[in-house]
Amino acid sequence: MAADIPADVPVRGSTAFVQTLIGSGHGLSHFYQLALPPLFPLLQQEFGVSYTALGLLLTLFNATTGGFQVVAGFLVDRVGARPVLITGLALSGLAMGAIGLVDTYWAVAALVVIAGIGNAVFHPADYVILNASVPHSRLGQAFSIHTFTGNIGFVLAPWTMITLTELFNWRVALMTVGALALVVMAFVMLFGHVLQDRSTAREHKPEETHAVTGWRLLLTLPILLMFAFYLILALASSGLQSFLVVALDKVHGVGLDRANDVLTALLFAGAVGILCGGYIADRTTRYAPIVAAMLIACGGLSAAAGYLPVTTVALIALFVVVGFLQGVTRSPRDMMLRQITPGRDVGKVFAFCTTGINLGTAIAPLICGLILDYGDPRWIFLALGLFFVMGIATLGTARMYAKPAPAAAN
Repeated sequence: MAADIPADVPVRGSTAFVQTLIGSGHGLSHFYQLALPPLFPLLQQEFGVSYTALGLLLTLFNATTGGFQVVAGFLVDRVGARPVLITGLALSGLAMGAIGLVDTYWAVAALVVIAGIGNAVFHPADYVILNASVPHSRLGQAFSIHTFTGNIGFVLAPWTMITLTELFNWRVALMTVGALALVVMAFVMLFGHVLQDRSTAREHKPEETHAVTGWRLLLTLPILLMFAFYLILALASSGLQSFLVVALDKVHGVGLDRANDVLTALLFAGAVGILCGGYIADRTTRYAPIVAAMLIACGGLSAAAGYLPVTTVALIALFVVVGFLQGVTRSPRDMMLRQITPGRDVGKVFAFCTTGINLGTAIAPLICGLILDYGDPRWIFLALGLFFVMGIATLGTARMYAKPAPAAAN
C-alpha cells in the first residue's frame, strides 16, 4: 500500500468552510453519544426500568455503530461520501428527536439502534471528504480539528441536555437536539458542492488500478496492525476517562471532587494537544518516531502515578502532560494510516480502523472494573502504562510491514 499523498488536491471551496460543515456533523455525532446519560434518572422514572436496562441503550448504540461502520466505509467508497453523510445525519437526528415522542422503553431501544446506524457514517464519510477537499499540506490540521470537534460534542452534551430539560422537559430537549442534525444536513445539501468525495476526487493513480482492495485490503497485515494500534490507544484513553477518578481516590485518597478536577484537566489538555498535533503533522512525514516518543512518556507517567507519593497539584500537572501528549498523537496517527492507504479505499480503511476505537472503548472499562474488584487499584495505572507501550510495539510493526500492495489476481 504505497503512500499516495500529493502536494495538493483541487479545492472548490474554502478549507475553513469545509471543516465547519464536516466538524458540525462530527460534533453532533459525539454529542448524541452522551445525550441520554444525563437523562437516565428521568428515563428510569418515565419507563420504570433499571439502570442496567438504560446502560443497555448505550451498548446498543455503540455496538450498532461499530457493526455498521465498515459497511458505511464500503458505501462511501462506492457511491461517494456526501449522500452517505446526508443519510447518516438524517437517521441520527430523526431517531434522537423521536425518542422524545415515544412511550415505551423498547421503542427507545429501537430508535437508539437507528441512531447508531446513522452514527456509523461519520468517520468514513468525514475522512474521505477531508482527504479530497483539503489541501494535503493542511490535512494534519484538518484531521486535528475534526477530532477536536468531536471532543467539543462530548463536552457540551451533558450541560446542554440538563439545561434544556430544566427549561422545558426531557422530551423537548431530545427533539431540539435531534433537529440540530437536520439543520446541519440542510447546510450539507445546500453547500455540498464545496465538499469533494470519492466520486469527484482526483483520478486513481495507475499503480492503484490492480492493487489489493475491498476486504482483502482490510485483512492485509499493515491495516490489521493499524486496527490494533487504534484499539490499544482506545484502551488507554477509555481507561483514563472511565476509571481515573475512582483509581486516584482509592490509591491517593484525594476525594472524588479533586479526582474529577484531575480528569477535567486531562480532558482539557487533551483538546489542546489535538490542535497542536495537527500543526505538527503538517510539518513532517516522520510520524512514527513522534508518536512513539509521546506514548513512551504517557506510559511512564501513567504507571508512575500509581506509585509515587504525589500531591493533588502534582497529579493535575502529571495528567495535564499525559492528556496533552495523548492528544498530540491523534493527527499523526491518522496521517500514518493515510500514508499506507490507497486513495480509493480511504473510506473503508478509516471505517475499519476506527472501529478499533469502539472495541477498545467497550473493553477498557471491563478490564479496569475487574482490577478494582479483584486486584490492587494501583494495577490500573500499570495497565494504562502497558497499553501505551503496546501501542508503540504495534505502531513499529505496522510501519515495518507497510509496503506496496501486491497486484490482485484476475
